[in-house]
Amino acid sequence: MRLIKVDAIESTNTFLKELIRDTKVDAYTCVQAHLQTAGRGQMGTVWNSKAGENLTCSVFVPIDKVRINEQFYISMSTALAIYDTLQCFLIPKIQIKWPNDILSEKKKVCGVLIENVVAHGRLTGVILGIGLNVNQVDFEYLPQASSMKNIMGKQFQLEELVYTIVDKLKKRFEVLERRSFTIIQKEYESILFRKNKPSTFKNIEGESFVGIIKNVSSTGKLQVLLEDEQIEEYDLKEIKLLY
Repeated sequence: MRLIKVDAIESTNTFLKELIRDTKVDAYTCVQAHLQTAGRGQMGTVWNSKAGENLTCSVFVPIDKVRINEQFYISMSTALAIYDTLQCFLIPKIQIKWPNDILSEKKKVCGVLIENVVAHGRLTGVILGIGLNVNQVDFEYLPQASSMKNIMGKQFQLEELVYTIVDKLKKRFEVLERRSFTIIQKEYESILFRKNKPSTFKNIEGESFVGIIKNVSSTGKLQVLLEDEQIEEYDLKEIKLLY
């Protein structure tokens, strides 16, 4: 693992993407920022983080045996690697909120942004942008956010977390490269937030409805059992879980 530490940059994903474009980058090269001024989340959201208090990093992982239409298994594997990491630090009640937010005690502690590296129409690698709330204790206007320090009542070392995450990513991506998709999906769904519980959702028209999360499809769509006993599939921009 090669660790590149930078002070203040807009985005570790963008930094790593430009590095890959300009030079050969080793597997599991990690860029860690003291301050990320324009961090991004899913669907163009902004990731706000106080300087030096949280882990904002991006990791390059080469991909050999996963096709573009199978890329949600990358998302599952990444979420599971972060789950493994948090378990190592004894963080309680960890769950994955579809597609790959990580919760502890129903509050978000980690978000992931995955960007593909494609050559000649083939997936050759991914950049995994990880924002983990570590030592920040104040989340003004973000009532559903928390941090490892808030949950455990103690300070954590960011560098120890970086090395643990990369180690867990290596193990999870070994399983992925063996194309053990059934194993990955089964484990992912076993810790899926609100699975098999009546939940309130909002659709693309802004209308609220009640449904029950049953599973996730191989392409990453959320499968929801509706009141008419029909199962509908939704992608990320079509549905929002309210909790």
